[in-house]
Amino acid sequence: MTILDKIIERKKEEITVSKAKISIDHLKNSDFFGRKSFSLKESIKNKSGIIAEFKRKSPSKGIINDQVQPLKVVSAYENFGASGISILTDTDFFGGSFDDILNVRNHIHIPILRKDFMVDEYQFYEAKSIGADAVLLIAACLSPDQVLEFTELAHQLDMEVLLEIHTEDELNHFNSKIDLVGINNRNLKDFKVDLQHSVLLKDQLPKDVLSVAESGIYSIEDFKYLKEKGFDGFLMGEYFMKNEDPGDKFTEFVSNVAT
Repeated sequence: MTILDKIIERKKEEITVSKAKISIDHLKNSDFFGRKSFSLKESIKNKSGIIAEFKRKSPSKGIINDQVQPLKVVSAYENFGASGISILTDTDFFGGSFDDILNVRNHIHIPILRKDFMVDEYQFYEAKSIGADAVLLIAACLSPDQVLEFTELAHQLDMEVLLEIHTEDELNHFNSKIDLVGINNRNLKDFKVDLQHSVLLKDQLPKDVLSVAESGIYSIEDFKYLKEKGFDGFLMGEYFMKNEDPGDKFTEFVSNVAT
């Protein structure tokens, strides 16, 4: 059983418990459910292209940074030009929670991506209820039919979809309704990083699709290489979060890539 298999198994258990506690009708009555979402797609086009991530830990790295508060970090991300914010809401494997979005939603004015393992339609109502503007769909744990169904549901709820792929076979999960395609430089099954593999996959996408390089971007050189290869967006978390002050690291990074 891979780490991804374990995560999905646990996620399904969580969803069963959540459904028993909180109905979809209750989620629809939340303060954020009726708000107009910000467009991640447009923000990537018009700003730095960086989706800066708040992430405390991961299965592959363990604790990355559990000493900083989300609002301080994501406010710095916004102030220095991030196109969007990615926030992990998985608790067991990534140390996140819904509160990490709820506590910052009213304070920032750029899109928030709920980054989690979306395997049930219930989770999309959750995402909308906590103020997410976009959701991540991971091809490795969904069928092409599920991707289409979930994309349509997300759009009905005024949220955009970032589809994450890593293999050539997963190109089949793409459909014309997808807003953005993320190519994970890190294999979720063995956690190895290969930037060149991602470039080869990107070249097989339709030319008009916004592409996002995800994970494993550890230097300015990595960033510039992927930008030169035509990526529109860059989802980066660990590079910033492993520092005592992720906001300062983000500011320094943005300044350096601009030169």
